Amino acid sequence: MRARYLPALLLAHFVFSATAAAQGYPAKPVRLIVPFPPGGGTDTMARVVAPKLSELLGQQVVPENRGGAGANIGAEVAAKSPPDGYTLMLATITNAIGASLYTRLGYDLVRDFATITQLATTPHILVVHPSVPARTVREFIVLARSKPDALAYSSSGSGSAAHLAGELFNSLTGVKTTHVPYKGGGPSMIALVGGEVSLAFATMPSAIGYVRSGRLRGIAVTTDRRSPSTPELPTIAETGVAGYEAGSWYGLSAPAGTPKEIVARLHAETIKVTGQADVKERLFAAGFEIVTSTPEQFAAFTRNEIQKWAKIVKSAGLKAD
Repeated sequence: MRARYLPALLLAHFVFSATAAAQGYPAKPVRLIVPFPPGGGTDTMARVVAPKLSELLGQQVVPENRGGAGANIGAEVAAKSPPDGYTLMLATITNAIGASLYTRLGYDLVRDFATITQLATTPHILVVHPSVPARTVREFIVLARSKPDALAYSSSGSGSAAHLAGELFNSLTGVKTTHVPYKGGGPSMIALVGGEVSLAFATMPSAIGYVRSGRLRGIAVTTDRRSPSTPELPTIAETGVAGYEAGSWYGLSAPAGTPKEIVARLHAETIKVTGQADVKERLFAAGFEIVTSTPEQFAAFTRNEIQKWAKIVKSAGLKAD
């Protein structure tokens, strides 16, 4: 008879323990895994959001850069962490692309994560080294066509949004530029500033500081409308490359199984953070556009992004291991 009620008793104990843990949350610092090295857009987002979230939670939220393998090293670390609310991850479009690009992954972006909220979107910006004699998209296309495969573009990694933005440009314009992957947006920009490559389709937060300082030249943005952060730059589509559109997004997730009460708390506090005037100002200056959602909306968005990019990866014949 006792064995008959054991499953119900165990379930009740689990629910009670999870509820108790959620009520005392957080009781220690929370690590925020950034699946890229320092210096890129994802890292910028973490450095803006983490201190503010720390204030609201009453515990430090500590960014931890775990870059490499197209954002997969950090994502796998996060996915395999205890689902207790003390490990979070800044998910990005690169994770959604990687779901179909990589044949062997140690995690599943849908199954192994509890979504909390989308945070922001950002355009990419076509930037060139000052030595490149092109100031418009048209001038760049003419230059690139005259030197097939001679101009190289950097990206934050194979399969990243910056990589696919470059491949889309090549496909729609008929130019041939060479892709050179780096381990994140920061290293990609350092390589471009140093003249190792000629151009990049970088996220706005990665490139905007170099453009404003004159160390790189901004040519155009990749989205379907001009960016409020750089209204002087045209879109690639409006310069005559019909159908061109690319961009990136960022969101907050936790390991699957994280108690719903903790997810709800993190969601509520993160929404408060993105609503603060100084946060809005800093993110806008860096080239972000704040976009928030419910956990359910972010989960649906993630699934749709995985399906969308799977079609693009397949049609382009891209694979990475």
